[in-house]
Amino acid sequence: MTRLFVAAWPGTDAHDALAGLPRPDDEPGVRWVRPANWHVTLRFIGDADTGEVVERCANAVFPHAVARLGPVVERLDRRQIIVPVDGVDDLAAAVRRVTNGLGEPTRRPFLGHLTIARTKPGATSSAIGTPIETQFAIDEIALVASDLTPNGAVYTTVATFPTRDVITVRAPRTR
Repeated sequence: MTRLFVAAWPGTDAHDALAGLPRPDDEPGVRWVRPANWHVTLRFIGDADTGEVVERCANAVFPHAVARLGPVVERLDRRQIIVPVDGVDDLAAAVRRVTNGLGEPTRRPFLGHLTIARTKPGATSSAIGTPIETQFAIDEIALVASDLTPNGAVYTTVATFPTRDVITVRAPRTR
């Protein structure tokens, strides 16, 4: 079993915009996420059989999405400083449908975000409220293995799956 999640990695322009955010190093209790680890989690799976997740995702159709980040850096809860992400709800719902029953059950509704820092209780950052507006197209999603180490999480992309434009066909209306 491997600790897994499905994510979208930010595109180059979005990555550059995120890199331009302030990351004060003199704020006690704030640990900044390494830029290599920035991602939008579409579903945290937890411990699961990698092969089973890959098989389900390989046979699925995931809708294309454009992730819109911003408008400002926010606090999600006592422990996370985030950039809100809109435009990925349908993609996250598709990932949840495909991976339903694998790993840990989903405990809360999806809320699109990209975590830029983790905090100890009571800690805060001057970065909260900083404006940011950028976007990136999600042409593929990634199944990511997460290895927790004393120096932070190490993420390894296990597999990627394309997104595609999905056309919704509606039945003709009858009278």
